[in-house]
Amino acid sequence: MTLFLYEVTIGSADPTRTSQFIKDVDAEIHQGGGELIEAQVTQASGRVFIVAEFADTAVTLDAEALGADTVAGPDQVRLVGAELATLKAARPTAGYLVEWDLPEDLDMDSYLARKKANAPKYAEVPEVDFLRTYVREDMDKCLCLYDATDEDAVRRARLAVSTPIDRLHGLAAPTP
Repeated sequence: MTLFLYEVTIGSADPTRTSQFIKDVDAEIHQGGGELIEAQVTQASGRVFIVAEFADTAVTLDAEALGADTVAGPDQVRLVGAELATLKAARPTAGYLVEWDLPEDLDMDSYLARKKANAPKYAEVPEVDFLRTYVREDMDKCLCLYDATDEDAVRRARLAVSTPIDRLHGLAAPTP
């Protein structure tokens, strides 16, 4: 099974619209033989980060049919820092999502070695729980999810592990 990332702009942070949008995407993914793993919604910008699992090829989401402004993906991703079975069972809530546009000269093996070496440094910022990372297999970017007291704590955690932030999003509460 393979994980895929979709990045969607829906142009609205309205919880009712967002909830319906996620239900519609879930139906499309299911119809295509996949499983919705998670959908993270930004608080302010109307962006939705969707991770789905497929046996082979991921479905293409039609922005117009779903009422979205834009849909990027599907892009194959690797889950780092968490087990998929645990994630499916627990569905842990994240408060913040960090996007890091990876340097062109960074390969997956080097990224994973760096991540493993730096991970213990998160203990320097106990008010932050690193939850998981999705790394695009094309090494374009990674998405790191955190539970933290506030945005400044996430920034301190990223500083502790010597990793930049290209975009930091507060996440909306999970939709029903």
